[in-house]
Order: sequence, then structure tokens, then C-alpha cells
Amino acid sequence: MTQPLCVQDYAELARARLDPAVWAWLESGGADEITARRNHAAFEALSLRGRVLRPLEGAHTRLALGGQTLAHPLLIAPSAWHGLVHPEGERATALAAAATGTPLVLSAQSGTAIEDLAAMSPAPVLWFQLYAQARREDTLALAGRALRAGARALVLTVDAPVNGVRNAEQRSGFRVPPHIRSVHLEGLSPATARPAPPGGSPLFDSGLLDAAPTWADVAWLRAQFAGTPLWLKGILDPDDARQAIALGIDGIIVSNHGGRCLDTLPATLEALPAIARAVEGRVPLLLDGGIRRGTDILKALALGAQAVLIGRPALYALATGGAPALAHLIQILRGELEVAMALTGCKTLEDIGPDVIWEA
Repeated sequence: MTQPLCVQDYAELARARLDPAVWAWLESGGADEITARRNHAAFEALSLRGRVLRPLEGAHTRLALGGQTLAHPLLIAPSAWHGLVHPEGERATALAAAATGTPLVLSAQSGTAIEDLAAMSPAPVLWFQLYAQARREDTLALAGRALRAGARALVLTVDAPVNGVRNAEQRSGFRVPPHIRSVHLEGLSPATARPAPPGGSPLFDSGLLDAAPTWADVAWLRAQFAGTPLWLKGILDPDDARQAIALGIDGIIVSNHGGRCLDTLPATLEALPAIARAVEGRVPLLLDGGIRRGTDILKALALGAQAVLIGRPALYALATGGAPALAHLIQILRGELEVAMALTGCKTLEDIGPDVIWEA
């Protein structure tokens, strides 16, 4: 392969370059990986409605999101330990993000400090992913650190109070190498387990879930950072979306954690329409999970999302060729979106609606 032309090309190149155990960590889904496959299949199942002879003069992909003007509706999703796939880790990701005008949602498990990325020139637009910590004071310290460094938004991930059962990763024997660190979590107090009684559950009887976040924690965090954009990532149910809005959340990311947690959940694209109806435009919706083509972006926007995030594809490109490859991949997806918009008669993102989807 002389030049990657799409996400799948980058996936094949990444697999050839990465240690098999690292590839298993990157690619595996939960349990039988049904949800991970559904994320892709849901996009494939929808057909687009091609339209002709529409005026396209002045076409563009710009949008306003969270008080920012973006060149395109694509963000980089939070994912841990970019140093596993490229020696420059999140620095390379940030360089590509800055070069393409793509916001980077930095993982709480990043191997590079947010202060270092914010000091880059040019610096990317940074959002910061939060996991609620066992102690509220640690959550407060982590969020405050990110905001002091220049994060434009906090993204609380709420769909993974425990890790999913990832058999493919387990079979590979993957272990985080000693040189890979989660620099933002160092010095914080992790949840600690107590020995389960004889015959007891190693999860339910160990106390590990005692510190699992609840809606009360979301309300508390909202009150602590009243003037800061606060998003919830991991919403799949309309009732949860309504509850988030009632608590004053600024935006929702429809996500099933890339199919890596609870298996047999619906695809994010399947869940999106009901959530969009529940939200009724009161807050913006983003979607991740399964984005591999510009047509996927178009379909997500047609069903109610304002923008999408890419997780695994960003790491495929990073593993293949660092920052230049990731910047190239983002431009590929943006170009594919523009072609799809032109061929469905959509001059701007505002023109993309449910009528773009073919109804037999």
C-alpha cells in the first residue's frame, strides 16, 4: 500500500505495525463484541437519499459548538495511553489536532500532561475527560487542574463505573508497560477493594462500587463549575438525557464506550434518534462509535448529532505515521463528508436533516 486512502487502510497498516497485544487492547470490544460490530453495522444499514441540481455555491462545513466556531464537525475522542501506539504519544495527536482545527478531548489517562499540550505552538483546542474519583476532592483537583491549563470544557464519562469484560484483550495477555503512565491520576486516591467473604462476589462484596458516581455527583460537579461547559459522555437512554438536562448539563455525547463495556447495547446510531427527540434541541448532541467514513458523519448529523468523535481511527493513523498521518486521516474524513454533502444536495451542515436518509 503506497498511500492510505481511508480509515480501513490506516487500520490495516496499524495492525501490521503494532505488537499483537497492543492491537488487541486497541481493537477489542466487550465480551462477544456484538455492540462493537453493531456500531459499524448501524451505519451500513442506512442508505442515503441522493439529490441532484441543488445550489451548492458557498458550501462549507463550519459550525458553532460550545461557544467555539469549528471548521468541521469532527473531534478526537478521549482514549488512554497514546504512547502505546506512537513514541510521541498525545503530543503527536495534539499537533495533528492543531493543524486541522480539530478539538482534542484529552483522556484523563493521558500519558502527557495537559499543561504540556496547552503550551504547544500552535496549541490545539483542548477539552478534558473526567472520571469521577473515589474522593470528591480528587475529582475537584483534577477538573481544576485541567481548567487552569486552558481546557475549554469538561467531559464527564459516566458509562464505565467498572471495566467491561474484554476477552480478546485478556487472551492477548496485554499489560500496560512500565513506561506508560496516567500522569493526571498520579497522586490521587484510587478506589480500594476489601476482601470478599467466602463465596462472595469479588465485585459486589468488595466495596469497589461504593464510590461509583451517581446523579448526585453530577449535580455536585455542576455546582462546583457553574460557568464551565460540562458534558456527559456515555448517554444511551432518553430518560438519562432528560435527567442530564434537568441538572444543567451543557451537552451530551451519545456513546457506548466503543462497545468496550457492556456488550449487546444498541449501536450509538440506533440510540441517537430517541435521545434527539428527548433533548428537543435544548443542548447539543455529539456521537462516537463506528465512524469510519464521511458518509457516517453525514448519517449521524441527519439523525440529530451536531458533530462526531473518532477514537480508534485516530490511533490507527497515529500508529501508522504520527501527527502527519493523523492530520491526513482527518482531512480524508472531512473530504468524504464534503463529497457526501454535495451528492445529497446539502450546502451546509444546517441542511442535513432526516430527509437525507432514504426511506423505502
